[in-house]
Amino acid sequence: MRYYLLLSILLLTVTSELAAQDSAPSGFTDQTASLGLELGGSAACWADLNNDGWPDLCCGGTVWINEKGQKFSGLATGLGELIAADFNNDGFVDLFSWSNFKLYKNVDGKEFIPVDLPDLPKSVSLGACWADFNRDGYVDLYVGGYEDWGKGITYPDLFLMNEKGTGFQLARTDSQYRARGITACDYDLDGDPDIYVSNYRLQPNLLWVNDGAGNFENKAPIVNAVATSDQFGGGHSIGAAWGDFNNDGLMDLFAGNFAHRDSRGNQPQSRFLKNLGSDKEYAFEDCGTSGVFYQESYASPAVGDFDNDGNLDLFFTTVYGTASFGKKNNAVLYKNQTNFQFSDVTVANQLGNLPPTYQAAWADYDRDGDLDLITANKLFQNQLDNGHWLKVQVQGNGTDLNRSAISTVVKVTSGKQTFTRAVEAGTGQGNQNDITLHFGLGTVNTPVSIEILGPNQDSQSFTLGEVNRLVTIRQSGNGTFELTNDN
Repeated sequence: MRYYLLLSILLLTVTSELAAQDSAPSGFTDQTASLGLELGGSAACWADLNNDGWPDLCCGGTVWINEKGQKFSGLATGLGELIAADFNNDGFVDLFSWSNFKLYKNVDGKEFIPVDLPDLPKSVSLGACWADFNRDGYVDLYVGGYEDWGKGITYPDLFLMNEKGTGFQLARTDSQYRARGITACDYDLDGDPDIYVSNYRLQPNLLWVNDGAGNFENKAPIVNAVATSDQFGGGHSIGAAWGDFNNDGLMDLFAGNFAHRDSRGNQPQSRFLKNLGSDKEYAFEDCGTSGVFYQESYASPAVGDFDNDGNLDLFFTTVYGTASFGKKNNAVLYKNQTNFQFSDVTVANQLGNLPPTYQAAWADYDRDGDLDLITANKLFQNQLDNGHWLKVQVQGNGTDLNRSAISTVVKVTSGKQTFTRAVEAGTGQGNQNDITLHFGLGTVNTPVSIEILGPNQDSQSFTLGEVNRLVTIRQSGNGTFELTNDN
């Protein structure tokens, strides 16, 4: 009798524990309303606009100030779709609207004042990015030019060069193709940012490789970065995202394509492009879809390690809720299983059945160590509690390196494991992730080495005894970097 009683108690205990585990939060939960947010628009941008250490949100033309992760309050409206960087190196992050072609100066994190731009040719844009193309310590702008489909017009891409923080000059235009997403990264690790342009209408994508002085050559065909198939010269590309997907220290590329399947053939699907490094002159190996299953209307990708296992994952939105032939299309969260293999974990993480959107950007808005997601005009809080992590904020001195430290590459190493991230201001189609770098570290909890690669190929390393924290790397006036622990 005692045996059966003990067995019953044991079974009841196990059942209770399993029930508790099942009821525990997992994946993502919608916190939009509870945080006081009323969101709209086609893109999103994260940036700490008032220097309080909490990432703020720009969405649908409204600036939302993050009040210590507890709520958001509106600061400014009617600004257009935005990307953020400190263009005048005054210590406050400024805003550029690629939808309105307007520049706004951030005044002490309290207001945004329009700044005159030069006369620009008529254009329509769906995305832009910041980066210091000529390495003068000030961020420049590349603004994509799209189309007027009904009139057969191709609008020009614009290179806007920063005049030492006083304004911008139009340095160059390019009217070859119809651009959508724009994103920049120092993919060849030569100390200057390169630009990837996602072009639509089955036109080839561009990889503008920088010579270090702000002069560019399109090397996409040379290094196998057009992201197309043998049948077509290009894809219906909407957005792309850089990331070291296999943790080899090199920045790879995910190129997203909208792809019809009809009587003209199967148009190019999205694909992962693996960076082959210096031995192959930084050419790319086409790894195909790598588990990203076919949907016709894929739109904007966003890359981040949502589960802190050390591998960069992919969130990918769609243009249509119902595509051709009545096929349902929904945004997908893909988990990186290593070796360029990705699996669908959308439903398991409570992100199923999202409506069509181009909006997708990552940030740790509540500063709990995992990445949260803005998409489809909802802010999803990450409820997962696994894996170690590290966040690194880099600040340039405004002379050798722009204050936002855009295009800087940072590597975190423990033993034989290396995790690489790059500071970027513009990803997917018109979105921007938080520029504070987030490293999921998996089981790594031992001392780690942090290496920062500066704008002149300078390398500097630090040893950090503890993880699960935010650290700041500040550049001093003489160009060297100093590490401070923020929490």
